[in-house]
Amino acid sequence: MRIGELASRTGVSVRSLRYYEEQGLLISSRSASGQRHYTGREIERVTLIQRLYAAGLSSRTIIELLPCTESPSEENSDAALARMAQERDRLSEHIADLIRTRDTLDELMAVNRAHRETLRPALAS
Repeated sequence: MRIGELASRTGVSVRSLRYYEEQGLLISSRSASGQRHYTGREIERVTLIQRLYAAGLSSRTIIELLPCTESPSEENSDAALARMAQERDRLSEHIADLIRTRDTLDELMAVNRAHRETLRPALAS
């Protein structure tokens, strides 16, 4: 199938598919005229790539995980699980940082509200 059909069947833009190929996530064969051609297996691969992106993983991390699907083995599965655990820890740290940032903003908003209350009597005079 050509790139447009793969895009249509997966709900992913042609531009994204080209990006996946540039990143080494997706491989196509080329016709004599240079058009990309894909097999039905790429539908599943694109779906997996989309799920991995939705989980917050980068293309570099996704490349590290793909051997688990390309060459299933206990070793590849363990490696993928360990890599996903690292990414989960990274996301947890980022969430904790965001919570601290939000809490700091809440404190600043409380200070601002308290300061505004001190201005009301002065404005009423």
